[in-house]
Amino acid sequence: MTIYSDLGRTGVDAAADGGTLRALDRLFDGVRPLRLEEAVFDAVLRGWHNQQKARGLENGTSKGREWAVRRVQKQLGSWPWEWTAEAMDEWFEDKFVAGLARSTVRSYQGSLRGFLDFLLDARYPWTAVCVQEFGRAPEQVFDDLNLVRHLYEYEGDPEGNRPFTRGELAAFFEFCDGRVSGRRALRRKGSLAAFRDATIFKTMYAFGLRRAEVGMVDVADFGPNPNRPSFGRFGALTVRHGKGANGSGPRRRDILTVFGWAPEVLDQFVNDIRPAYSFDSPALFLTERGGRVSTKYINSRFACLRDELGLPSQLSTHCLRHSYVTHLIEDGWDDLFVQHQVGHRYASTTAIYTGVSSDFKHDAMQRALKRQMEEAAGGAEA
Repeated sequence: MTIYSDLGRTGVDAAADGGTLRALDRLFDGVRPLRLEEAVFDAVLRGWHNQQKARGLENGTSKGREWAVRRVQKQLGSWPWEWTAEAMDEWFEDKFVAGLARSTVRSYQGSLRGFLDFLLDARYPWTAVCVQEFGRAPEQVFDDLNLVRHLYEYEGDPEGNRPFTRGELAAFFEFCDGRVSGRRALRRKGSLAAFRDATIFKTMYAFGLRRAEVGMVDVADFGPNPNRPSFGRFGALTVRHGKGANGSGPRRRDILTVFGWAPEVLDQFVNDIRPAYSFDSPALFLTERGGRVSTKYINSRFACLRDELGLPSQLSTHCLRHSYVTHLIEDGWDDLFVQHQVGHRYASTTAIYTGVSSDFKHDAMQRALKRQMEEAAGGAEA
C-alpha cells in the first residue's frame, strides 16, 4: 500500500479518490502546500493559460483574461469554487454604479465565464479537487440571464474617437511640419525626430493604421500598385501585424495608397531622413537607439503635439484611423473598398468608424431633395 504521508492520505484514500490525489501529487511534487486554496487557484490559472495557448490565442489575450480573474477574486475575497451568481450580480452592480463601461463589464464577464467553464470541464481534475479538498464543487454562475448583452454596435464614450475635421487635420499636420522647419532653421537637435514623428502621424492617416500597426511597418512592406505607377514603390502597403479577432494571431492585409501626397512624404522620409539614423534595421520608424518606435511613445507624442496646438483633448491617435474612414466615405469611395482597406470583417464595424461632417450631411440632404424635386417634376409632366 502506497502511503501519501506528505499529502495526509493513505493508499485506501487514494483508491477512493485516486484521480484527485494523483493530480495534487503531480502539481505539488508530493508536498502539501501550506496555503492550499491559493496554490490550487494558481494551478488552475496555469492550466487555463495552457489551454488558451493550445487554442492558438495570443499571449496578451490570455494574460488579460487571467488578470481579470485574479482581480475579481481579490476584490470578492473568495475563491472561484465559492463564487455564487448572487455575489457576482452584486459585484457587477457596484461596477455599473461606479461608472464602468458596458463593454468593460462584458469583457470581465466573458473572462470569468471562460475561466469557470475550464474549472468545470470534466476532462480536467479541478472539480474533483475542489470537492475533495474544499468540500464543495464550483458552479457556472453566468448565463444569458445575468450577462451584459451586446445591444449596440458602439458602446464607448460618445465624445471619444471622433474623426478630425478636415480643418483640424490640416492644422495638425501643418503644426508638425512647422516644428521640423523651426528646428532646422535654428539648427536645433531634434529635427530628425520631429520629421519622423510627423511622418508617423501622416502614415497612420494615409493608410488608416492603428498605433501598433504603424510601429511594426518595415520599409520592405511597401510595394508598387500597377494601376498607379506614378506612386512608385509606395503604391501599396502590406500590414503583417494587423489586429486579430477573438484572440487569434495577427491578421495580414494589403492597403492601396489613395492619397497622392502620401508617396511623396514617404519617399522623402525613406531616402533623406531615415538613413541618418544609421542603424541596420528593417523597421520604417526607428528610435534614436535603433529600436522600433513604441505605441506608448506614439500616444504620448501625439498628446503633446495636440495639446500644444490646442486641439480638443478627446482627439487621440486612433482618431486618425476614424478620419481616414470618414474622409474616404465623404469623398465617394466605395464602402466595401474602405472596409477592406482598414481590415474590418463586417461593414457594421466600418460604419461605427464613419462620422461624416455636418457639411457632408448638408450636401447629401441637398442632393436628396434635388432628386426628389426632379422626380416630382417628372411625374407631374407625365
